[in-house]
Amino acid sequence: MRAGGRDHLSSPWSQLLWVATLVVAIAGLQGPTLATNGPDPLWAAAKAKDAAAVKALLKNGADVNAAQGDGMTALHWAATNGDAALTQMLLSAGANIRATTRLGGITSLHMASQGGHAAVVAALIAAGADTNGVTSTGATSLMLAARSGSTDTVTRLIETGADLNAKEKGFGQTALMVAAGLDRADVVRLLMQRGADWKVASSVADLKSLTVTIDDGTGRPQQQQPGGGVAGVTRGYRYNELIGTQGGLTALHFASRQGSVTAGRALVEGGADVNLVSPGDQASPLLTALVNGHFDLAAYYIEQGADPNLINDAGVSPLYAVLNVHWAPIAAYPQPRSHLQQSHGYLDLLKLLLDKGADPNARVRRKVWFSGYNFDQSGVDEAGATPFWRAAYAADVAAMKLLISYGADPAVPTMRLFSRRGPEDPAAGADKTGRSPIPVGGPNASALHAAAGPGYAQGFAGNSHHVAPSGMLPAVKYLVEELGADVNAVDADGNTIVHHAAARGDTEMVRFLVSKGADVKKVNRAGQTTIDVANGPVQRTQPYPETIALLASLGAVNNNKCVSC
Repeated sequence: MRAGGRDHLSSPWSQLLWVATLVVAIAGLQGPTLATNGPDPLWAAAKAKDAAAVKALLKNGADVNAAQGDGMTALHWAATNGDAALTQMLLSAGANIRATTRLGGITSLHMASQGGHAAVVAALIAAGADTNGVTSTGATSLMLAARSGSTDTVTRLIETGADLNAKEKGFGQTALMVAAGLDRADVVRLLMQRGADWKVASSVADLKSLTVTIDDGTGRPQQQQPGGGVAGVTRGYRYNELIGTQGGLTALHFASRQGSVTAGRALVEGGADVNLVSPGDQASPLLTALVNGHFDLAAYYIEQGADPNLINDAGVSPLYAVLNVHWAPIAAYPQPRSHLQQSHGYLDLLKLLLDKGADPNARVRRKVWFSGYNFDQSGVDEAGATPFWRAAYAADVAAMKLLISYGADPAVPTMRLFSRRGPEDPAAGADKTGRSPIPVGGPNASALHAAAGPGYAQGFAGNSHHVAPSGMLPAVKYLVEELGADVNAVDADGNTIVHHAAARGDTEMVRFLVSKGADVKKVNRAGQTTIDVANGPVQRTQPYPETIALLASLGAVNNNKCVSC
């Protein structure tokens, strides 16, 4: 995952070390009893922790290195079970300390380290086990010991030459990163005291290049090129271009993403820089914590001097991130809810950031890819949005008022980028009303558009749009009555505020807007009247008869273009 991306997947450490767990799980499923496994089931006796049976079998000539199908030997099982006495017995009988499993290339030292069995680790090392030997994925015993949380095991490995900063092959993670992500604070302190480098970052993958290769069929030398045209200017963004990069997390970023409060504190107390940004998406530890809803850890970073104005490569600021995670889209499947389990509320974080000088008018540069759970139903491109605009989109009057009190400009709109809807994009020039096109970078939707619920006429925005329980009308009234927002403002597509209200069938909002001078007769760039967007403009969005009747009574034209009828 990116530093600024939300943690939708299981912990990377469990992905990194899955082979070791898989081997043990398979062995547990397939392991036969002593009575059914032939004449020399030595490994089965070791698995069962039956030292007497192991001793008897060895006396009867059993092969000490006999392995089950996946390569697990008796020594592997003794190490897995943390049985130091049995380990010593097997070593004395000539057990091979370099034997590896068929899957993963896992040695007995790896197994003992993963279990945090310091005495077994000491015995294996004394017998000649390679402290820096790696699994097939490049995981070291130190990484596995860090995962266990056993400082005794970690200490024994370090004192016998373990490489503190070794990286595994898949993601370029170190033992310190593993400990930080799993909140093994004592291990974090120990590793830092012994010289582990907190500045090291995990590998960075350029997803933009990957997309170019897949989409355009270019060869490896061309993968570093951005593809035809300029994203957002002459063509729409490919999804992986919105993401940009993956990886580039330091140990503090891992702690921030996973919400490892004690490990995060240990890293900072040990000298880690709270303002060191990721070489991937340029996210700071503060932003990473906020994106994932870890408000308490973020508050600690702020107290320790974290810069509230460090943004990532998409322009997402800490203020924006707080609002974005609190008002994350509604989803039909489980999502991370860490932000609801914090002692600091989202408004507390907003105020804390603002008190530290956070810019309430910072604008995002492009659509925020992690707002939509890998797919987007909003119909909204938030490029150019400010924290105030994001609060308006959630109809969050409390946040809007707080931001205004700290100098937020309610008049800053989003900006038009090249639409991903293709060459017929009305805002790009295919305008049925004859109006001049809005240039790339020009104004798009105002905060009032955001508060009125944009995107509903284009698809299924209503399925995921998350707004305040009081609904959208209070936010619209606040913008119009207290901040003087223009009820006849149009976005880059030519939609008015009435278009948005009508597309949702919000008759009450339409009445309010009309009472404030809104013109219901305006037509957007696609040629749609306010009735057209209320009259089933897309499949599975049914007409709103009451809203249609009101608009018709006020002079709006009904072109009878219902798609869903």
